[in-house]
Amino acid sequence: MNHLYEARILLIDDNLDILEMLKNILIRRGFLSIRTASNCEKAREIFHLYAPELIILDIMLPDGDGFSLMRDFRLVSDVPVLFLSAKDEDNDRLLGLGLGADDYITKPFLPDELVLRLTAILKRTYFSRFSQEPDCSRLVLGNRTVLLESGTILTARGEELSLTAKELALLKKLYENRGNIVTFDALSDAVWGENYFGYENTLMVHIRRLREKIEETPSSPVWLLTVRGLGYKLLKGG
Repeated sequence: MNHLYEARILLIDDNLDILEMLKNILIRRGFLSIRTASNCEKAREIFHLYAPELIILDIMLPDGDGFSLMRDFRLVSDVPVLFLSAKDEDNDRLLGLGLGADDYITKPFLPDELVLRLTAILKRTYFSRFSQEPDCSRLVLGNRTVLLESGTILTARGEELSLTAKELALLKKLYENRGNIVTFDALSDAVWGENYFGYENTLMVHIRRLREKIEETPSSPVWLLTVRGLGYKLLKGG
């Protein structure tokens, strides 16, 4: 694989409509090699013949479950796995991640967020040089390091947080103007395009969630500051 868009991807879900939707989303985003399976038996067959480089896996399957299927895969391969499931209980999420899954997303999901997390996994796994970019792609904010190319945040405790597509768009816009005020209009335009009117309150929600990931104490931010009546400012860190 010379480029992440050449990655062999296996989609496993018992809902044929979701399989088709996932496949179309990835094709539209440029991914070239995709296989699908709607049950464990077919998934195992494709896994051994196709040798996927990433798997998107549902939990509830007609002839088994995604957790058991992942255990089988892990016996012979360290292929990255992203769980995509309607089960949003914490126990299921913890079990999936505890088995070694690379990420866990619940349905319904945003296509942009799915693609962002998928590409982040591919870059971390197969293109580690993306996490060794010069300062133009690495943002240090106190004890947190933001990898702008992969949309991930590394904490001092060794945790890895993922940014959503909109959070990443906001942060990139702020990063491009570090130390300067970025107006509400400019930030909204960066996320929603020209038809952003009416998104002011939504912008505030995304800023709050972004602070929860980049700030040590989100209620008392030291990096992403509000400039009353104007917009926001990202201070220059390390």
